[in-house]
Amino acid sequence: MLELHDIEAAAARLEGQVLDTPFVESRTLSQLTGCQVFLKFENLQYTASFKERGACNKLAQLSDEERARGVIAMSAGNHAQGVAFHAQRLGLRAVIVMPSFTPGVKVERTRGFGAEVVLHGHTLDESRTHAAELAAQQGLVFVHPYDDEAIVAGQGTVALEMLRVQPDLDTLVVAVGGGGLIAGMATAARALKPGIEIIGVQTERFPAMVNAIKGTLLPQGTSSIAEGIAVGSPGEITQAIIRQHVDDLLLVDEGDIEQAIVMLLEIEKTLVEGAGAAGLAALLRHPERFAGKRVGLVLCGGNIDPLLLASIIERGMVRAGRLARVVVNARDVPGNLARITATVADAGANIDEVHHQRAFNLLAAQNVAIELVLQTRGREHIAQVIEKLHDAGFDASVV
Repeated sequence: MLELHDIEAAAARLEGQVLDTPFVESRTLSQLTGCQVFLKFENLQYTASFKERGACNKLAQLSDEERARGVIAMSAGNHAQGVAFHAQRLGLRAVIVMPSFTPGVKVERTRGFGAEVVLHGHTLDESRTHAAELAAQQGLVFVHPYDDEAIVAGQGTVALEMLRVQPDLDTLVVAVGGGGLIAGMATAARALKPGIEIIGVQTERFPAMVNAIKGTLLPQGTSSIAEGIAVGSPGEITQAIIRQHVDDLLLVDEGDIEQAIVMLLEIEKTLVEGAGAAGLAALLRHPERFAGKRVGLVLCGGNIDPLLLASIIERGMVRAGRLARVVVNARDVPGNLARITATVADAGANIDEVHHQRAFNLLAAQNVAIELVLQTRGREHIAQVIEKLHDAGFDASVV
């Protein structure tokens, strides 16, 4: 089984090839969560993910004969870019099999690193099978995203850096998909600081590692905003390490992850993908588990689709009461809309959208339902806007 010296050797190989990313305290998040929060900014790596650590360590150890053959990987995202980038840097041929549903921006970024991209399969399993077939046909070296000791050792260097900066950490909280990151980090951290608590985080929609370790039969979903940890089959190597070194695995839901993404964007001014927010989501979902502790979180990736991010931000504003939908029932007569909008303006709210609904309501025929989407300062402000509308004689309510 993997040992500390393997991870230390990986760190030596990675020196100068990947960033030793910042690891700093977030005072605001510490105040909000009730524990001392330290953030490891792996989203600042060149490919915006920790994945290039494992890829670099694996490729650096290939023999001359294997380098001449080239490598192949299967990934819909971060692993693909990590392998492609470091293969290009080392002058290796790289073939990346990506599912047909992979967003175009990720396909083009992977091609931009010089990789040959093959789009194949409607599921990750179909893509993985095709990658194995191509590896056999063309003699390529298959680079697994997590079930490989060289990959796991590379990911474990994250813990070395964290504990070097903050040796007094009580707890590490790490996102878990196939388990490569937490397996490597747990191996290093347990050797350096035996008493440290190591907690893994999975989404409720993809609890494969939780099921494998705890023997549960939680149902598997079909999609998650944390697609980086939406893994159906956890690794065998990683499972064995997790059983030995990881204290617990927690689950978070989609709303927790959305909230964590928005908080990191607003408070830390840093962009993370769903998997990168999973650690903070666990602190928000299970605050009693971490109260008063010194907690290290890994912001493991920052590759998020802009349209998804826009949706998450908007939903976060709704959740915080800063975006509200208000319906005003009024007589359908000239000037009433102007009175309504003037009343809202006097209350200090900004109108984003206005919709008249005449047909699809149960109001009298001469009345109209006016739906307003408002930007507000929060829930108290929404209540003040409603009160102003009532004082002006309008029937208004929050939807």
